[in-house]
Amino acid sequence: MTLHGQEPPAGLLLAAGEGRRLGRPKAALELDGERLVDRGVRMLRDAGCSPVIVVVGAEPVEVIGAVVVPNADWRSGMGSSLRAGLAALPPACPAVVVALVDQPLVTADAVRRLIAAYEAGAGIAVATYGGARRNPVLLRAEHFAGAAEAAVGDLGAREFLRANLGLVTPVPCDDVAAPDDVDTPDDLAALTRKERR
Repeated sequence: MTLHGQEPPAGLLLAAGEGRRLGRPKAALELDGERLVDRGVRMLRDAGCSPVIVVVGAEPVEVIGAVVVPNADWRSGMGSSLRAGLAALPPACPAVVVALVDQPLVTADAVRRLIAAYEAGAGIAVATYGGARRNPVLLRAEHFAGAAEAAVGDLGAREFLRANLGLVTPVPCDDVAAPDDVDTPDDLAALTRKERR
């Protein structure tokens, strides 16, 4: 339960892409011996999200501690995965934190900050780094339908956020997380080095 005695936000990890530039799907990639998908689920669970839903597509992936939702339309882009994930949320779900499997330096602390903003009244909370809006993103339930409708191609929730800037609460996370993407083998090598420092 959250501070207000209601259900906690759900966690939604988008992990359906084929990793075209990487040469293989990202969900099963390992960073320091842990698959990115397991790392993402652990991060959301540690932050207090429940349930945690993982949307998969290019590669079937079994995940402990999460509900796995297959997205047959994954080739159309991230938008279809966001729609599939939102559609799989429990009916009484009050909010959801959306995270991406290929950003392994996002931490539970960053998600906790988004949840704190939500508990303070934010309808949409977005992690920022250097002032730029990135991921993860928290959406209150009244925004699920609008976000799903705007999620086309590879945009995910970006267009919805742009259209509703007045409702967005920016949450600085520079000191507890980083939005680095794993898009290429070089990215993975750089993140592995950063992780071991």
